[in-house]
Amino acid sequence: MLYKNREINEGLAFFYLSMLAFAGLGLEALLAFLVEPLIYGKTLSEFSTIENILHWTLTCVLWLITSYVLIMIARRKLNFDILSQKSRVEIKRLMLCLGLLILSVVISVIDWNGFKVVKELRYHGWLQFIFQYMYYIVETGLFVLIIVFAQQAGEIWFKRSNVPWGGILVALTWGLAHILTKGDLLVGLLSCLGGLLYGCVYLSCKKNLFIAYPIILLMFVL
Repeated sequence: MLYKNREINEGLAFFYLSMLAFAGLGLEALLAFLVEPLIYGKTLSEFSTIENILHWTLTCVLWLITSYVLIMIARRKLNFDILSQKSRVEIKRLMLCLGLLILSVVISVIDWNGFKVVKELRYHGWLQFIFQYMYYIVETGLFVLIIVFAQQAGEIWFKRSNVPWGGILVALTWGLAHILTKGDLLVGLLSCLGGLLYGCVYLSCKKNLFIAYPIILLMFVL
């Protein structure tokens, strides 16, 4: 019974970390809808080029601090190093990841009605495009933390290592958040599917983030 309680508590600790990573994404909302409108006297959609760049830069700083704190808590309190997995990934697994990447790009094309990168480059221009994609790189890191910590929690609780628990949580949090914020069921469902695919890539890469993170990043930005 004592061992069971210890497992439940350990699983909860990882689950809390995953939810804190998700909450960390919400720090951008505080900037965009509370702090910056008070400073600039305008809404996010009215920001100038410099104000957009400052927004992305400040958001990245907050997200990097959040990521670092969560990684250190996992390492020091739970003896869990997210970069400890460095297993060799077989060709067949990499081919599976390639297939998931292609599927993700197809979903993105449907969602954006075209290629996301091309549309954003045309809309923002080179300068804003560069800063926005730096922002995406950091944002992906938080998504990965949600996946990593939730995967640990799911495996501890349910003893199944072949289920993408992290992807499921991303689908339920990020995906459902898109339904609420965008007001579009299709967009939300596509986001749910995208989150699930990220979790599948993490498992397909044997939790090796040196391989999984670049693939997930490509899935997110393309």
